[in-house]
Amino acid sequence: MSSFKSYGKVSENEQADLSARLKIRKRISIISLSSFVLILVIVSSVLGTQLQSNGKSKSNNVDTNTNSISKSIKAICAVTLYPNSCYTSLSDASNSSRLDPEALFKLSIQVAMAGLSKAADHFSKYKIDGVFEPMATAALENCRDLLDLAMDHLNSALSSHIDATLLEIVDDLKTWLSAAGTYQQTCIDGLENASGEIKGIVSKFLTNSTEYTSNSLAIITGISNVADSFKLRRLMACSSSKLPKWVPKNYRKLVQTPVAKIKADGVVAKDGTGKYKTINAALNAVPEKSKKRFVIYVKKGVYYENVRVNKTKWNVMMVGDGMDATVVSGRLNFIDGTPTFSTATFAAFGVGFIARDMGFRNTAGPAKQQAVALMTSSDQSIFYRCRIDAFQDSLYTQSLRQFYRECNIYGTVDFIFGNGAAILQNCNILPKVPMPGQQNTITAQGKVDPNQNTGIVIQNSTIWPAGNLTSVSTYLGRPWKPYSTTLYLRSTMGSLIHPNGWLPWNGTDAPDTIFYSEFENFGPGSSTKNRVKWKGLKNITLNEASRFTVKSFINGDKWIYTASVTFKSGL
Repeated sequence: MSSFKSYGKVSENEQADLSARLKIRKRISIISLSSFVLILVIVSSVLGTQLQSNGKSKSNNVDTNTNSISKSIKAICAVTLYPNSCYTSLSDASNSSRLDPEALFKLSIQVAMAGLSKAADHFSKYKIDGVFEPMATAALENCRDLLDLAMDHLNSALSSHIDATLLEIVDDLKTWLSAAGTYQQTCIDGLENASGEIKGIVSKFLTNSTEYTSNSLAIITGISNVADSFKLRRLMACSSSKLPKWVPKNYRKLVQTPVAKIKADGVVAKDGTGKYKTINAALNAVPEKSKKRFVIYVKKGVYYENVRVNKTKWNVMMVGDGMDATVVSGRLNFIDGTPTFSTATFAAFGVGFIARDMGFRNTAGPAKQQAVALMTSSDQSIFYRCRIDAFQDSLYTQSLRQFYRECNIYGTVDFIFGNGAAILQNCNILPKVPMPGQQNTITAQGKVDPNQNTGIVIQNSTIWPAGNLTSVSTYLGRPWKPYSTTLYLRSTMGSLIHPNGWLPWNGTDAPDTIFYSEFENFGPGSSTKNRVKWKGLKNITLNEASRFTVKSFINGDKWIYTASVTFKSGL
């Protein structure tokens, strides 16, 4: 079980001053949580009265005249997408006569973990005839890995209260729970092309765990919203707004240090001048769950290998000789039988991963459909001056918090996609020439739950053609999932952008629940006069746009600062 202090942070000393402030923060937390229960009890009482007056069957499941514990559970569950499963599961799991919101939130995570464990047990026993469905067999293997990742993040959410109050770490909690839901959805998506029987079985396995995970996320979001309405989270954060004093000077300058002056822990070189000839060999030498930065210098050359920074390899920094000089190259793809999740040439899972001056490419080509160059599922990961180059699905922002600065990203169809919280700042977005008859779509964001704190934000970047696109329609994106969230902030758009701006995933419209926006962009392609008239395409104010900046959206001021990467905190 991972603790909050060690998971998702680059140093175990980051909260060294927490104990001195803990008592007052707990008092503030209690006030906020009590207010939350009070509001939700009132709401649920009104709902209960309406249900009774209408004679609905749900009133049989939720008795408004039950004891205080039942009322508390009902109040908490009123904010979820699945109130029935929430109420039933928490009532069955509770062995206490009195529960406050924090206790109910912890209980909801335990319920989600139990549901996920049961689903994982089903997957461990379930087998597919690989002769007839080789892709489904591979996707099922991915599901086992994905459910394991989901369990890790539920564990982190449950154990995080050891060293911090609930409101103090609410952004981390929402991030981990969003990721846990994303991993389960990725499992389901991986079997999209399997037979109906297999898809039905998988969906049945995951029904409870996905609903329970969503319930936990809704509960913490509800607590957070009430706290925000009382301005309590800001009060709790005011004493810790300064940058951490523990960050050593040499550490802060590491990313900006010239390659020749970096003291690497491991050197990779194809010509034998380093300790390792492959990147994977160097990664094998990284200590498990290291709390200090482990630097790998990869000398110039093309490395034909599929690289995976495993989830236990924390705080790895990989430095190359330039985005066009040090290149990791692969060609795994969907058409040849590899599920999208496994096609990535380079995949980062270990927390705190940093790449600088590296190139990542997938050379499968446009006819091979999904073929990922880079996949990121590393919390608080940074990619600085990197090149990400493929065709369909080039950059997979799979989950968790990510920051890209001064990167060049090439592709054709949905080439920036996923369900992480990703900000691309001062990057070059470069659509390429697709297959004949294809249209280019830059983004395909995959938010599946309204409470997930995820989305793709492209800020201060440039969208320019990488080739002759005069006969190709290029769109800013299309909504992959029902709550797809994508924003372009103060970016330059060339004339390649179609006047409609956005493309539906199916049909001629998009779900009303998406959140798309273009804020103060420049260039001939930025005109919004002829954009699609979707309800989910929003005109936003400066204050609303500020919610999607480094400071607010990925809470990146501290962790990006410690890497010494140039960044803009706000707009």
